Amino acid sequence: MALAYSTQRILEILGNDCEAVGAYEGTIQGIASLAEAQAGDLSFLGNPKYRAAVADSQASVLLVPKDYEQAPKPGQLHLKLENPSFALALICRDIELTLLPKPPAGIHPSAVVEADAEVSPEASIGAFCYIGSGAKVGAAVLASHVSVGRSAQIKDEVQIGARVSVGDYCVIGERNRLLPGCVIGSDGYGYEYFDGAHQRVPQIGNVVIAADVDVGANSTIDRARFGSTQIGAGTKIDNQVQIAHNVRVGQHCLIVAQVGISGSTVLGDGVVVGGQAGLAGHLKIGSGAMIAGGTAVVSDIEPQLKVRGYPAMPMMLFNRMAVLQRKLPDLFKRFDQLEKTVKCLAPESK
Repeated sequence: MALAYSTQRILEILGNDCEAVGAYEGTIQGIASLAEAQAGDLSFLGNPKYRAAVADSQASVLLVPKDYEQAPKPGQLHLKLENPSFALALICRDIELTLLPKPPAGIHPSAVVEADAEVSPEASIGAFCYIGSGAKVGAAVLASHVSVGRSAQIKDEVQIGARVSVGDYCVIGERNRLLPGCVIGSDGYGYEYFDGAHQRVPQIGNVVIAADVDVGANSTIDRARFGSTQIGAGTKIDNQVQIAHNVRVGQHCLIVAQVGISGSTVLGDGVVVGGQAGLAGHLKIGSGAMIAGGTAVVSDIEPQLKVRGYPAMPMMLFNRMAVLQRKLPDLFKRFDQLEKTVKCLAPESK
């Protein structure tokens, strides 16, 4: 990754909220951690526990909190901001546009677009894509080998990675990012045991994803048995997440890697689900609830509640139990000794 960013360009990106202390006249040629940065690099203080490392950092430009008071070295520039981590994200967004420029509009010769599909002239359709009958694709970018089913809708400014499948009748909202290999609108897992066999229940609904949603690589969101599986605006879904049929996820939720959400469960707004947590079906998870990684959720969760464990329990209760659990070996040892002492002191039975 070769960069050549002037300090002036960085100041333009960060805007008026940035206070510059010190001076650096060269260009920024790379981004590195505080400990690994060299002259010509940009670094940042995002986690307070690394505060002491700023003084020893060799970075030429450092993004630091507004309350950081130590002066920069000669030839070093400190940029003070409310949120250095987000400031770095703004810079990286600009770098991303340079490293990964938007491909030109047009349809690759190897792509297949059915005659009655509608594709915006501003869309970029990559190699070996398939656009099904009746589908509508806005000013989106589709990488190679993307499949868009019949009557599906892809709204404007959507970015779809390689080998993504968007099923029939599904709706992908504005500015969604679907990372490589994810599957939107595969059949929900529905069977009825009848006449000695598991009979498949047709899944005739769809998936509707609102605006500004990210779906990570190899994640799957199943179509509804009927109606819609719904993902709210601003929600961010990590890699290898499974969301089952008729689930409804609220706005601005965070769902971390390898989470499984069973059918018809409803998540309110702002719910956070840690990695490898599992949620049973037909539950209601209140807005603002936080579910720790590895938790097994088998009952409803109240809004704003933090839970952890197997099965899920309030976080504070889990932590107390964990502390007590570590004391059990010593407790049993003391109990055993007490039992022996009591036996020695007790009069012999006649």
